[in-house]
Amino acid sequence: MKKITLMLIFALAALIQGCALYVPAPGVVVVPDGPRGGPGNGFCPPGQAKKGNC
Repeated sequence: MKKITLMLIFALAALIQGCALYVPAPGVVVVPDGPRGGPGNGFCPPGQAKKGNC
């Protein structure tokens, strides 16, 4: 009985040893410093004027 208990403890320890919790790093929030793109502000992203978006 003592051998079975000891083997069970080792088996459980081996199973628990492989567990890990990975938490993703917090995302980076980018706040624009002003209006970008669109009519009236003098800035048009590359390629958008050809499409008629500015």
